Amino acid sequence: MGASQISQVTMFLLVVALVARTHGQTCPNQLGNLDVCAPFVLSGSTDLLPSSECCLALQAVDHDCLCSTIRVASRLPTQCNFPVSCGNLK
Repeated sequence: MGASQISQVTMFLLVVALVARTHGQTCPNQLGNLDVCAPFVLSGSTDLLPSSECCLALQAVDHDCLCSTIRVASRLPTQCNFPVSCGNLK
């Protein structure tokens, strides 16, 4: 596992821990099930579409859990004074 992948996993675990503090244990468990999406989201992946397992795991995540996780993850770089430029996001 390269340094980039380790930092991505670390960031994911940090976000899960932060969301767990506000949503109990259900949310982190649901987010943990998204590991089947890793081949689609990891840097350097050649998978253009997520697997059906990934889509099912995403659909099983509670709406509030998912939105809170995205909200926390989007604020982290600014809060940690860590500038991030993500280029072309679609």
